[in-house]
Formats: sequence, structure tokens, C-alpha cells
Amino acid sequence: MKAVRVHAFGGPQVLTYEEVPVPEPGPGDVLIRVHAAALNPPDWYARIGFANIPEDMRPTGLGLPFTPGSDVSGVVAAVGPEVTRWRVGDEVFGMVRFPELNNGGKGYAEYTTSPASHLARKPASVGHVEAAAVPMAGLTAYQFLFDHIGLGEGPDRTVLVNGAAGGVGHFLVQLAKTRGARVIAVASGRHESFLRGLGVDEFLDYTTQPVPDLVRDVDHVIDTVGGPHGYRFLPTVRPGGTISPVFFGEYHREEAARLGITFVGGQVHSDGGQMAELARLIDDGRLRVSVDSVFALPDAAKAHDRAERGHIQGKIVLRVADE
Repeated sequence: MKAVRVHAFGGPQVLTYEEVPVPEPGPGDVLIRVHAAALNPPDWYARIGFANIPEDMRPTGLGLPFTPGSDVSGVVAAVGPEVTRWRVGDEVFGMVRFPELNNGGKGYAEYTTSPASHLARKPASVGHVEAAAVPMAGLTAYQFLFDHIGLGEGPDRTVLVNGAAGGVGHFLVQLAKTRGARVIAVASGRHESFLRGLGVDEFLDYTTQPVPDLVRDVDHVIDTVGGPHGYRFLPTVRPGGTISPVFFGEYHREEAARLGITFVGGQVHSDGGQMAELARLIDDGRLRVSVDSVFALPDAAKAHDRAERGHIQGKIVLRVADE
């Protein structure tokens, strides 16, 4: 089969399209004929050897060569021993073996294997490209809102999402709305109509005025951007509120503690049951999937170039096979 592999850490040019053996599904695994695979930040973090992460926090021991990619949508081609849930021909999608490092998803390939429990049935209302755009971003949003923050039903909670037009961000705003929250979206002005179409209650263009000048008493800030100026959101949060960084950043945590602000979050992980819930919301029309751009599998380097240019609206997807 054909796959994209990394033989040396570096820029997008290190992504090599080559022939490798088709993997065999082990006990509890299925073999998937991949139709589409999504790009996620950990794909390019791994490609550069995690050089963008503080040295004392970097994962170690990533072996070369490796095939990136955790998010796939495709068709079950074979089942391993002990698998009863799936049959050959089933359409499935999921985030595979994340956050495992050397035994990760290997999604940039024509075939990959996955634990049966990491998969859900693909939503019937979307194709494989849209389905592949869901897993990591959708699970991150779902787990932050419902597992970590514990967002309940009702209109008495305000959620501010920074980077609201991106992959995780556009799922965050929609999932928060399913619980009736008031949602404030922060992004550049070019994304305003997109985000208002997703139902946000208030849109803030960070390029025209500092966000802390515009909003106060937010219950929950979820920052998908991070970086050295994450602390700028401290004045927006009410005492007793929370900040959830999705990426590394400087948040002046001692000052936050003085203000009564706590930090909640965690590492996203594979979960077939939660994928099934996301699929249900998609098929019910309550969760829309935005695809920024689509590239053929051999053009994975071009897809990574697009990712590095930023200002993404939704997800970047590799098309591996025809629908």
C-alpha cells in the first residue's frame, strides 16, 4: 500500500509518499481501508520532533520512520480475533490510538489498524472527508466541555472560545450551544459570518480591539491558541471561573489563583462511545463540520504547508480514496 512517512525531523518536505506493507489487525483490532484522514497539530509537532514544545515537556522516544495521523474515516476491510462489534464493509471513523506515540494511528495511509473500541459508525449524513475532520477536534471539544469543565444544561453559563473558527474552536462553540450556554467567539473578522452561522451569541474581532476591553464576568474561557500572551484573558473571567488552555501558554497562574480563577483540562484521548455521540449530533443536524481544504494523500506536504500558514477555518483533510 501507499503511505506517507517521516524519516527525519523537519519541515513539510520530510513527508515522503512511499510503499509499505499493509498492516495486519491484531486481537481486538480492525483493518480500515482509509478513505480520508485529517491533519491535526500533533502531526506537525511530531514531524518537527516536538521542537515547539518546552523542552522539559516534550515527549521522548518517537521512533523513525513513522506514519503520522490519528483521525481516519473509512471502511472495515478485515477484523482481528475477538472483534464482534464490526464487520467487513462497515463505514467507521475515529481517533486511533491517541495519545500513544510509537503505536499511534498511522492514518496517512491507504490502510491502517485500529482498536475496535476507538471507532464509531460514520455519520450517514456526511461523506468520509467531513467525517475524518471530526475525531480529534470533536473529541477535544467534547472532553473539555463535558468531562473537564462539566458544562451542564442551562443559559446561565457563558463560554468564551478563543480561536473559535479553527478545528477545535468551531466544535466548541456548537457543543456549548447544545447545552444552552451563551457563547462568545473570538477570531479575526474574516470568520464572523461563519461563526454567527454556527449560532454564537457574540463575536469579538481580536484584531480591532483587545478582548479584555470588551467582555467581563465570563464563566469559562477555552483558549485554543495559547502562546506567550494567554494571560490577557484573566480580566475577562469572573472569580470562581475557569480557563482551559488547549495549547501551551503563559497564563500567570499565580495571579490567576489570586483572582480565584482555576485551570481545568486534560489530554484528549480516543473514545469510540463519545465518537458515536458526535456522530448522532451530526446526523441530527446539531453539529456542522467545516473543512478548510482537501489534499490528495501524495500531497501531504502541501497540506502541512497550508496548516503552517494558519488562519484555518475548520479542518484540513487528506483524501485517500474516492467516496
